Amino acid sequence: MKPVQQKILTVASSLAMLLALGACDRAGDRTAGQQIDAATARTESTAKELQRDAKDATASAGAAIDNAVDKTKAMGASASEKIDDALITTEVKAAIATDKDLSAIKIDVDTHDGVVTLSGPAPTVAAKARASEIARNVKGVNSVNNQLTIKAG
Repeated sequence: MKPVQQKILTVASSLAMLLALGACDRAGDRTAGQQIDAATARTESTAKELQRDAKDATASAGAAIDNAVDKTKAMGASASEKIDDALITTEVKAAIATDKDLSAIKIDVDTHDGVVTLSGPAPTVAAKARASEIARNVKGVNSVNNQLTIKAG
């Protein structure tokens, strides 16, 4: 049973009990009408308290939902960035593979937040520079960190 339902059941039970006690004239000096009025006032007070509790619970739930939405968006953005980096890496490797002087198998391409790092061997200084240019021309690349070493053959 939900907490709100439990409170409503408690209030209803309390109201029934108060009305029954009000009819019993235990106070002696109060009339049945006064006892009913007092029970009604207590019931109204309890109902208002329940309304406040329900509003607080609703606000807390709303805040929790907003927090969950924000976290989900952040996770989605992070996943999107990782997919973008993987796509950039794949496209740079494919572009390098089309160059006859560069070896896509020997050149390692790593991408993080759009920054491409090239490492491995290049046969000439011109080939090393061409690898940087190829990587820069791939969509989404912010910069290139060319760590290729010149090794003939």
